[in-house]
Amino acid sequence: MFRQMVPRQADVIVVGSGMAGLVTALMIEPKWHVLVLTKKGKADSNTNFAQGGIAAAVGNDDAPERHLVDTLRGGAGLCHVDVVKEVVENGPAAVARLYRWGVDFSRSPDGIWDLGREGGHSRRRIVHALDRTGKEIEMTLLSVIKERRNVILLENILVSDIQVDQEYGGCGRVRGVVLLDERGERAMRRTVDSTTAVLATGGAGHVYQFTSNPEIATGDGISLGFRAGVAVCNLEFVQFHPTTFYSPCGESFLISEAVRGEGAKLVLPDGRAFMKNYDSRGELAPRDIVARAIDSEMRAHQIPYVLLDATILDSAYLRRRFPQINEKCLNVGIDFAVEPIPVVPAAHYMCGGLRSDLDGATSVEGLFACGEVAHTGLHGANRLASNSLLEAVVFAERVAKSVNKRLAQISPTEETPETAHHVPPLTGSDDELAVELRGQIRRCMWAGAGIVRSDTGLAGALHELAALKRRVRLLIESHGETRATVELRNMADVAELITRSAAWRKESRGLHYNLDHPGRGDKRWRRDSEILPSRNG
Repeated sequence: MFRQMVPRQADVIVVGSGMAGLVTALMIEPKWHVLVLTKKGKADSNTNFAQGGIAAAVGNDDAPERHLVDTLRGGAGLCHVDVVKEVVENGPAAVARLYRWGVDFSRSPDGIWDLGREGGHSRRRIVHALDRTGKEIEMTLLSVIKERRNVILLENILVSDIQVDQEYGGCGRVRGVVLLDERGERAMRRTVDSTTAVLATGGAGHVYQFTSNPEIATGDGISLGFRAGVAVCNLEFVQFHPTTFYSPCGESFLISEAVRGEGAKLVLPDGRAFMKNYDSRGELAPRDIVARAIDSEMRAHQIPYVLLDATILDSAYLRRRFPQINEKCLNVGIDFAVEPIPVVPAAHYMCGGLRSDLDGATSVEGLFACGEVAHTGLHGANRLASNSLLEAVVFAERVAKSVNKRLAQISPTEETPETAHHVPPLTGSDDELAVELRGQIRRCMWAGAGIVRSDTGLAGALHELAALKRRVRLLIESHGETRATVELRNMADVAELITRSAAWRKESRGLHYNLDHPGRGDKRWRRDSEILPSRNG
């Protein structure tokens, strides 16, 4: 089978093949050589898992100003107003661009957008493709990108490091990437030269024991950027999706918030609804409130899950509106039109990330970030439902414009001698140790830095993570960089950064809730958290 060679250099390297990475690649001018790298299959991304849709003020009763107000309210005082304004004002144009590319968004019989409503939104403004919006967008973008002769997309390639020229001054300048090419029988370590790189690697849900994210969400981009010299902001704000299918031993899956938007209720096993006890908006309260309410009820009643009851809705409409959820539930023996679904919260989205500006630029010259890996200031302390896909496409467009301008002003990348060597696979006890360490990191984070936190729990998690990081470092020193060890290092890095950020914030705000500091302290804490990389590593 033909395997495309990894080029020695590229005008721009995009790391990640989700919505943010693909839109960036598509909008870079055709005269520039774009290399898109993804560590698994090209369609494996958080975008592909997004069910709800993309939020945009396109309804007749809506306006960007309303969207702005809702987003600011949901962000608990930490949204950057200029960023929110830029994103919501560009929402309708972003949806129109995706539609022109061929995304088959759902429409009502009269031909207008069939808009859904989700938690925290005061209007129906969720443009969707039934309950598989992310998959529809991903497949469309991949189809369009096939036609772009200037774009090469390579699968099964893991970027392990960003190469930075520290002599450039400031925080340095990008000069290429180091990668592991896993497409052959034996993995190869290679370098690709470039003066411009875009991190669009998605989130880090798999640092937690329970998550709605795919296995690839190991925090690679945050770790890459931080080690390259970029500060991280607001990593304590991890969004836990309130409703993932409860499966004690099998595979879990997401139950879209849009199901609650259509009228489904959260109930206890005896049928009692409880959300009105926590918030007047009930099931349509922001996700942080709903997730904590479920967690509280599970603890109070010593139950492993609560129930999402959609049986009050028309069964034919329910199956037609949510075909993917219907299929997945039927596969595990549940007809969600006639019986409730057992659900639990799970790690879902990172509201913080690599510090970047309105153009997606980081402090390292030539290094950009967009999508979930970036901290733009849009989400504040709690992301509003379906604002993530909107952020991804708006900022991908801005990043592409910045990259186009940059490439027109700088000298071409000078090619350096290729370095490539085989990477030995983990075998025997080393492989078992990697699996063990991965599990320990995830359990540590769930227990110490999960939905509800405490000073003692965070301190204990930091202590345990320090020991785990030492074990990961020893494994890498003894065996070298492989797919398993690189992901472990990234997970350990990001887990520690999340926990350090959470330990710093001595209040409860948005997604961060600390039992020892239950109040919100605007005077001292109404600001972003920030961790700067150490200059000496």
